[in-house]
Amino acid sequence: MFGEEYDVIVVGGGHAGAEAAAAAANLGSKTLLVTMNLQNIGQMSCNPAMGGIAKGQIVREIDALGGYSGIVSDKSAIQFKMLNKSKGPAMWSPRTQNDRMRFAEEWRLMLERTENVDFYQEMVSGLLIENNKVVGVKTSLGINIKSKSVVLTNGTFLNGLIHIGEKQFGGGRAGERAATGITEQLVELGFESGRMKTGTPPRVDGRSLDYSKMIVQPGDVIPEKFSYTKTKPLAHQRDCYMTHTSAMVHDLLREGFDRSPMFNGRIKSLGPRYCPSIEDKINRFADKDSHQMFIEPEGWETVEVYVNGFSTSLPEDVQFKALRSVVGFENVKFFRPGYAIEYDYFPPTQLKHTLETKLVENLYFAGQINGTTGYEEAASQGLMAGINAHLKLQEKDALILKRDEAYIGVLIDDLITKGTEEPYRMFTSRAEYRTLLRQDNADLRLTPLSHSIGLATDTRMKRMEEKLEQSEALVNFFRETSVLPKDINPIFESVDSSLVKQSDKMYKAFSRPNVTMNHMLQLEDVSTFVKENNFDSEILEQAEVQIKYSGYIAKEKVNADKLHRLEAVKIPANFDYSKLKSLSFEAREKMTKIQPVTISQASRISGVTPSDISVLLVYLGR
Repeated sequence: MFGEEYDVIVVGGGHAGAEAAAAAANLGSKTLLVTMNLQNIGQMSCNPAMGGIAKGQIVREIDALGGYSGIVSDKSAIQFKMLNKSKGPAMWSPRTQNDRMRFAEEWRLMLERTENVDFYQEMVSGLLIENNKVVGVKTSLGINIKSKSVVLTNGTFLNGLIHIGEKQFGGGRAGERAATGITEQLVELGFESGRMKTGTPPRVDGRSLDYSKMIVQPGDVIPEKFSYTKTKPLAHQRDCYMTHTSAMVHDLLREGFDRSPMFNGRIKSLGPRYCPSIEDKINRFADKDSHQMFIEPEGWETVEVYVNGFSTSLPEDVQFKALRSVVGFENVKFFRPGYAIEYDYFPPTQLKHTLETKLVENLYFAGQINGTTGYEEAASQGLMAGINAHLKLQEKDALILKRDEAYIGVLIDDLITKGTEEPYRMFTSRAEYRTLLRQDNADLRLTPLSHSIGLATDTRMKRMEEKLEQSEALVNFFRETSVLPKDINPIFESVDSSLVKQSDKMYKAFSRPNVTMNHMLQLEDVSTFVKENNFDSEILEQAEVQIKYSGYIAKEKVNADKLHRLEAVKIPANFDYSKLKSLSFEAREKMTKIQPVTISQASRISGVTPSDISVLLVYLGR
């Protein structure tokens, strides 16, 4: 069946695996995607949504690099929202509600239309390794499949254990068996492994809910989209709804705490801090009488509904009784109860920045196997692992994104340098250069990089260049064109800004607080210039951000340049930190374990102090 040798084998067909396979194949590698169930490629295991705070930026970055997640999200979207619009543009984060079935179908069809991708449905039970180098995989049927590199994207399937109250059973997802064999082999090879937990809420029948008692949550009046390609924005949308728990609901839930695997010791691993279960919220925030619940439809036609904010592993009878006491849920019918799942992961400090393991050559880890949580975090890692697996086989330089280039760069650097003991989730606060890493400019930041390695197409590159050219032309128009007091003062008056007595450049007027692009479009010269050049809303938004936040952007670029100087100071491979007695014991221990590549990376390791960095710089002759 498998006489030929593949360039890349991707194990797992979730968000990480799908992006890894697409990236490697589109770059020209002969790729095999092996998964336990081909019907579940790109499955949304938890909530039917993509994006959100910081996560939306990641989806835009994946799209800019030539990945598929943004396109799939747009084609299966049922609602679009730009979150945090009341804050500065660094915080704006796109999010879609998606049709779960269409999302998975679109992923599968896109992969099937991708040249160089083969598919095989079976469980991978082990790796073929020769001289500390991976040379293929072994399946549960005993079939050996040869390859030059392997990307593991096992999600929650490695020795997965599902908990519902006092019941527990093996599984990687509801209705699907766990994967066995890989963890045990990797541990034998010297890898360190651990356990993590995540959970999911009940799915219910939307026909049994009373939406009239809930607060409607519509999408944006003018919906945007994720992809920089020519996918279509939504013409109509489905509403979500919001309701709340109550003190009575909390009391009903507490009745089951003695049977909760979280509280009776059955679950020993850590779950995601920023997406806690309802029982965890009640326990940790005992002073709160209610918590928000968001009611999210699972698709255009289906009546299945996702109960966001009610993730739980309590016994099913407790879940049902408590949920029936929530406003609007008085007659609720369950499709399936919520559950928690424990699974194996491998601390990501065992990886290089390319996501290749340090112990076994040409073996890459991506997604929840690295201790992350979230579709977007997984997809971005899969994309980078697929890219770097291909580049290494071609003996080309790796693609490693810096912290000032992409949220993906922040994510991977955090994992490799700091590790994680709880499921890692991306937030805007994790990025020190978030004014540079906006959702609106991901294509400007990353498409040239992707195009240079052959992943982003010429069409994508041309579109990005046109956007850059047009936005610069509009900024220059504001910089060079003057405006008379009689024309600009009515605008200043409308926003309670001081009036002017003489002409000035439009750029200066636009820079004032509360003056927006919509205000400037009231000026005849501006509206005429925009219409003549056929500038769309994307160009208007880009120009507005560049003008109003130019000072902040310039300041962050200066700080990023300082970082780059430290990035340029390389630390020799396998450096012996024990000979530097002036280093603190903790610094010697952690740098020996992580083996930072640059001084900049070393400075971000938890426990490494500025004085430790000074010692290193002196030793390296800096």
